[in-house]
Amino acid sequence: MRRAGRTTALLVALGAVLAVLGAGPAQAAGYRYWSFWEGSGSGWTYATQGPSLVRPDDGAVQGFRFSVSEDSQDSAKPRRAAEFTKICADTPAKDGTKRIALVIDPGTAADAPAGETPPAPRTACARVAPDASAAEALASVAKPLRYSSDAMLCAIAGYPGSGCGEQVSGDGNGSGSGNGNGTPGASASVSASPAGSAASSASGGSGGGPSAGVLVGVGAVLLLGIAAVVQARRRRG
Repeated sequence: MRRAGRTTALLVALGAVLAVLGAGPAQAAGYRYWSFWEGSGSGWTYATQGPSLVRPDDGAVQGFRFSVSEDSQDSAKPRRAAEFTKICADTPAKDGTKRIALVIDPGTAADAPAGETPPAPRTACARVAPDASAAEALASVAKPLRYSSDAMLCAIAGYPGSGCGEQVSGDGNGSGSGNGNGTPGASASVSASPAGSAASSASGGSGGGPSAGVLVGVGAVLLLGIAAVVQARRRRG
C-alpha cells in the first residue's frame, strides 16, 4: 500500500510538471494607438510629452505612427525620414510664423482595426504661430482629428474611423474596449502613446507563463516523490 501511495504521488508530481511546462508562455497583450515621435538628424525619438504640451521650434520634425505595440520600448517608428529641409522645401519661412515638418504614418494592414485599410504614409509642412503646439500643427494639416473624452488622440485625418487605444490580444484580435489617445487610461498631457509602465501593468508586465517560483515548487515535489520511491526500493532490497 505504501509503495502504491508513493507511486501515485510521483505520477501526480510528474503530471503537474508536464501541465506547467506544456502551458508555455502566454502572449503579451498590446495596444492599438497613435504614438508620438520627435525627429532629428539621428532619427526618431519617442516623445516624453504629448503633442498638446510640446511646442516645437521652427525647423522641428514631429512624427505620428499608428501601430499595435506593448509599450514605448517596442513601439513602431514612423517609416519616413525626419528630413525638415525635404518636407518643408516648398514652404518658405515667413515672419511671425514657424514651420513644423510632420510625418504621419498610419501603419500597416496588420495594425489596422478590423474592416479598415490604412492610408499611405505622408508628410506635411505646417506653418503655424510661433507659440503653437505640435497638436495645433497637426490639426492645421491633417483634419479631421478625433479625441476621446479625456483628450486622448484617437484618429488623424479620420483614421481609424473608430476605436481609441484599445487593448489587443496576442493573436491580434481586440480583447477590450479602449479609452486612449495613446496612453490607455492616461491623458494626452502624459504622452500621445502608451507609457511603458501603463502598458506593462495592463498586460501583466512580462509575457506571462509560469514563474520561477512555481517551477521550483513543482520540481521540489517531483524530487521528493522520486526520493521516496528510491528509499522504498532500498528497504525492499
